[in-house]
Amino acid sequence: MGEFSVTHWLIFLAILLLFFGPSKLPGLGASLGKAIRGFKSGLNEADPNEAQRPDQIDASGAKPSETVKDKDHTKA
Repeated sequence: MGEFSVTHWLIFLAILLLFFGPSKLPGLGASLGKAIRGFKSGLNEADPNEAQRPDQIDASGAKPSETVKDKDHTKA
């Protein structure tokens, strides 16, 4: 019941062609791809309040994005 056969996909594509027409399907696919990429990039962005994973912290305990200048706030 949960699996789609080739016949199901062909019927689905025929219905899409009826609703959107052959000229709008490439644009629909491109916008869907952009939406998926945007969603994935949003998931991959680190939350500043989120704890760092152990593989993202080097031996000194600094995050890879921190530099020597960022750590040394006491020197002027």
